[in-house]
Amino acid sequence: MMDSSQALQPLLNQKKQRNYRCPGCDIEYRKESAKGPLKLYLAFASFVVLCNALPLSSLFPFVYFMVRDFGIAKSETRISTYAGFVGAALMFGRALTSIFWGMLADIYGRKPVMVFGTATIVVFNTLFGFSKSFWLALISRFLMGLLNGMLGPVRAYVSEICTLEYQAFGLAMVATMWAVGLIIGPAIGGYLSQPSDKYPSLFPSGSLFDQFPYALPCLCISVAAFLGVIVGLFLPETLHKHDRSVECNPCNSEKKFVPKDTVISIKEGNDIDIATSRTVYLSFNKIKWKNKGMISSIFLYFIWGLHDMAYSEIFSLWAVSPKQYGGLGLTTSDVGTILSVSGFVLLVFQLVAFAPLANRFGAIQLIQCSIVITLPLVVVFPLIQTTDGVTLWSLLISANVIKNILSVISQRGFANGVSMSLASFGRAVGPACAGTLFSWAQERLDSWFLPGMWIVFFILAVVALVSLIFTFEPILPKSLLHPLPERPWEDVTTQKLERSSSFTLG
Repeated sequence: MMDSSQALQPLLNQKKQRNYRCPGCDIEYRKESAKGPLKLYLAFASFVVLCNALPLSSLFPFVYFMVRDFGIAKSETRISTYAGFVGAALMFGRALTSIFWGMLADIYGRKPVMVFGTATIVVFNTLFGFSKSFWLALISRFLMGLLNGMLGPVRAYVSEICTLEYQAFGLAMVATMWAVGLIIGPAIGGYLSQPSDKYPSLFPSGSLFDQFPYALPCLCISVAAFLGVIVGLFLPETLHKHDRSVECNPCNSEKKFVPKDTVISIKEGNDIDIATSRTVYLSFNKIKWKNKGMISSIFLYFIWGLHDMAYSEIFSLWAVSPKQYGGLGLTTSDVGTILSVSGFVLLVFQLVAFAPLANRFGAIQLIQCSIVITLPLVVVFPLIQTTDGVTLWSLLISANVIKNILSVISQRGFANGVSMSLASFGRAVGPACAGTLFSWAQERLDSWFLPGMWIVFFILAVVALVSLIFTFEPILPKSLLHPLPERPWEDVTTQKLERSSSFTLG
């Protein structure tokens, strides 16, 4: 058994030799020569990430009105059910094929998977914007997720264009650009949907965007994705493409210093073999599924992923629903403003506050505190409906900011890739369940037990409470929830998980 620091230190010190015939070897040499991250390629990859994040949340401000215009709902209270299905389609498609796309990226390269995934946004997001039927909208969103599995490969790509010292910086750039996309996306969807009603001088009645009121925001995102495809074409490949028996210093550096049978022991008995480049995909099959702590961690992250997306769907539906059905009656622009402002505050929190808090208090304590605060916050959401004007806006933005910050704390507290994968299934299930629950709540406004929106937010609180229970020992060992490492090479688990294309669904 070799200590992880002893195994990895020679990799930090070794001088690379350039091999132009292998793109992976060439990029290893170039990043060694650069004495830091390859900034231009990192910027290009970050822009690709931004393009892929935009369509994820851009529909939330207008999906209720879009489904209403389809005329598929037999009553106004059933609109939310169909809106939930549309909101879940992309994540459901992504959950089905992300591991498949990661495996392709490990075989054929990161770049083609990234470029192809971004290109699917150009096609299917445009098709979604011009949809005139529920089924076309649903299928286009589903295919946009099914054919786009770039998030895992792009994380692997970024880790491969950065030296070990800068991998944390590169992966932080990916997370930051993803967060920026989740801020800009709702703003684009909110301000540019239904343009004929908002900007009649620019888009008069009878114009193209009057006939297709949700096409403009989708077209803008598709144009950005098209630019992302062009940018992606200039990215070099990072996957090693030659027989491992060929004498090549960069490719065989791990073999030279780390024997084939070397295993680094990590938390809860999970073993990762660091002697091959596809380590994490191979180690996926080595996870000890009989480990109670591991199973608890996976289930917890699944529940919180479900809760997070269910809340996002419910908040958007609640904000735009008519007041007679318990909603706030806001416009798409109003929802876009609320989501963008709260998203901006969330971005600042991620960049400035999260890492110091996690390092000081530990992830498990932060997660427990965040869930405890979430419980009363979610339950009192229906009281916001009784306010108006500045008070209404202040409470909405403040509550949404707090809820999103608490959600980020819970999500980033886990470093286990399997948990991240299961969370994707939770995010796929969440919107569909949320839409159905919302429609049911609108049909029971006169119930004696938790009428209307009270039952919706009560169930959200119950789901949060279940996740809280799973954060205590002996159900979940504290060793699975640990503070962030100060240096990336001090945490072999995190560093190796990020280099896998096929281990996480994103």
